[in-house]
Amino acid sequence: MKASAPPEASVGAALDAPARTLVKHAENAMRRRDYATAVDLLALAGHGDGGHGPADRLYNRALRGIVPRWHFSMLNDQGRNAAYRTAVHARVRPGDLVLDIGTGSGLLALLAAEAGAEHVVSCEAEPLIAAVAREVIADNGMADRITVVESFSTDLRVGADLPRPADVLVSEIFDCGLLGEGALPAFAHAREALLAPGATVVPGRARVWGQLVDSAELHERNHADRACGFDVSRFNRFRSLEYFSTYLDTYDHRTLTEPFPLMDFDFRTGEGDTAATVAPSATASGSCHAVVIWFDLDLDGSTVLSNGPHVKGTHWRQAVQTFDRPVAVAAGERVPLLAEHDGERILVRPGGTGQEAGRG
Repeated sequence: MKASAPPEASVGAALDAPARTLVKHAENAMRRRDYATAVDLLALAGHGDGGHGPADRLYNRALRGIVPRWHFSMLNDQGRNAAYRTAVHARVRPGDLVLDIGTGSGLLALLAAEAGAEHVVSCEAEPLIAAVAREVIADNGMADRITVVESFSTDLRVGADLPRPADVLVSEIFDCGLLGEGALPAFAHAREALLAPGATVVPGRARVWGQLVDSAELHERNHADRACGFDVSRFNRFRSLEYFSTYLDTYDHRTLTEPFPLMDFDFRTGEGDTAATVAPSATASGSCHAVVIWFDLDLDGSTVLSNGPHVKGTHWRQAVQTFDRPVAVAAGERVPLLAEHDGERILVRPGGTGQEAGRG
């Protein structure tokens, strides 16, 4: 439901007239979800980090619209950090020029410099994050070896942003379903325009897995047929056709198949599946409400990072895609599925031979 009240009804009450005007414009920007403009206006009004007044809280709310909270769980994911440190140290050699795509806090750039890189060029498209990354890098004494470029990687140019083609690419631009943060197009451009022939890529490969589940609770995360006895099924027009992120073990569910491979990607060469037909064997009978999707990242040939439901402590959730209608499956039978992606999202559809189990 849409709220009618302003973000902070009395934010500008105690401010002078020019500041009140800026705050009022910032409030309007927040209503439009134009968080970057709100941040700029509130900074001009003298608000920012450190304060706890209404306008300072509005500034912080605008920041949260730009920088999602998952950055903190990611930075505190010790398994992820240790795996990347191991892989970067295994792949970076003294004298290497390293390209870091989507630097965020600057952590991977710091790891590359720690591993002996001659220089690291990091790119970050969000200006606020890029500025903080520079501060983090300077705080750790690496400002002379790491350059942060405020840019999308696809706008970088050798000669302008990189002194020469990079020897190593490091990146962690992966959502819970692997492709949602634009890794494929970013890596493809890097291979073509920014990397030396035979350059090392961390991670080198990825495999995407699926598993079918019976879970009315998950189905209800994306569908509604009746509420208080009323037919509300028209609201399903707003359901997601794509996956959403969640921790599978927080929902009552039964697995209907063993995990099965959906797609493979080689980030070093660009080889990979765009569509695949799979037919996993059902290990139990039931109503298939959804497919759970996760990935294994092969960072360096021996270090693997996964967000599967069997992994504890990962900041990544699993990707769950519910089907429009549950599909009846019987133990021992194969369940045909079509998996495809558009470069940013993987979509899985029933293959058309199972009988519908009715609306959940």
